[in-house]
Amino acid sequence: MSDIPRGGFGRGLRLASLPAGLVGRQALGFGRRLGGASPEEVAAQVQAATAEQLFAVLGRLKGGAMKFGQSLSVFEAALPEELAGPYREQLTKLQDAAPPMPASAVHAVLAGQLGRDWRQRFTAFEDAPTAAASVGQVHRAVWEDGRAVAVKVQYPGAGAALVSDLNQVARVVKLSASWIPGLDVGPVLDELKARVAEEVDYLWEAQAQAAFAEAYAGDEHVAVPAVVHATDKVLVTEWLEGVPMSSLIATGDQATRDLLARRYLEFLIAGPQRAGLLHADPHPGNFRLTPDGRFGVLDFGAVARLPDGTPPAIGMLLSLALDGDAQGLVDGLRDEGFIKPTIELEPDDLLDYLDPFVEVLRSEEFTFDRAWLQSMFAYVQDVKRPEWWVSLKLNLPREYVMIWRVWLGGIGVLSQLQATVPAYGLLEEHLPGFAQEELPE
Repeated sequence: MSDIPRGGFGRGLRLASLPAGLVGRQALGFGRRLGGASPEEVAAQVQAATAEQLFAVLGRLKGGAMKFGQSLSVFEAALPEELAGPYREQLTKLQDAAPPMPASAVHAVLAGQLGRDWRQRFTAFEDAPTAAASVGQVHRAVWEDGRAVAVKVQYPGAGAALVSDLNQVARVVKLSASWIPGLDVGPVLDELKARVAEEVDYLWEAQAQAAFAEAYAGDEHVAVPAVVHATDKVLVTEWLEGVPMSSLIATGDQATRDLLARRYLEFLIAGPQRAGLLHADPHPGNFRLTPDGRFGVLDFGAVARLPDGTPPAIGMLLSLALDGDAQGLVDGLRDEGFIKPTIELEPDDLLDYLDPFVEVLRSEEFTFDRAWLQSMFAYVQDVKRPEWWVSLKLNLPREYVMIWRVWLGGIGVLSQLQATVPAYGLLEEHLPGFAQEELPE
């Protein structure tokens, strides 16, 4: 692959010195062109160029580096505008687009997976990709039976790169988390590694997508394209028309964004009960608004198995927090492994710490926006707050890792949409164990 920087996929996380190097090169060029510009103008131009170059590098590296960029794109709403602004457009591109691999490389993968006569499986195939993500890119085509299809082709070496990148991250995380007494980071990393390994297995992804497609067949609100053909490196599914959620975040009117947010939250909460699986990659590039007004869902590489649906303990714990039952909440968290047996924690301190998060459910509707998310991030990072240390005593059990990833990422996306949603009612309808006689005051 000639468009991959020297060093290949495995160098995906060697980005520590990247910003300084990029700024240096870009600043030199801008200095020559903007000799009469103000310092503020020069800084803005440098930031914009740096953001564009960062997108190009992350995109070409594919693998873990691009997945890291996609995660950043979900949470850019939590950053102050002066920091997030220059990077928002470029990070958003990582949600469903990236610099493509050459057509010759695509053809080689298709020949290896579908046979030398792979073109006979299609009546038309577009060499230019319509979307590209962390482990593969998507091409529009027409299947041999006349159906419009999306052909997802995995980048050569992407699987090994993703695992290698995660192993590097794991070493850093283990060191940085060693001072947090309540967190057992080993099981968390094991779960993430297991799910990452599945993300590069298109046969597994095909099974997951087929399960969702069956669960939502004929649904008036949600559209999941059917699987047409699959190998371990190529996945062919029916084509789903629609406007990407990432575009509607920027250009959609308030009514459209509110509707999208409601369908998005409802899908994330209700999916496990309907399909026995949790769609665990909540970034906006995976969702569409179809021409007939349905909520389109794509990319089922990251999926958590929940054959019995969402654990009822989550709904129960939320109910206890809303009821102000501090002791019951601590006991429930211990039972589920969120508080290790060796950790002592005052129930009232825990309730005080969680109160700002629970506020979302104290009314029939709640408006998620950037200002609110920024305030939440500031809250959890404010070491001067007396309740801050409570966070250091909480654990994340392995069986809840992907659920946590989805809920946290989902909140980031809802805040980008800046939408008002009936969060309380959706939980009451779809989340097992969540029982309230009336809205808490």
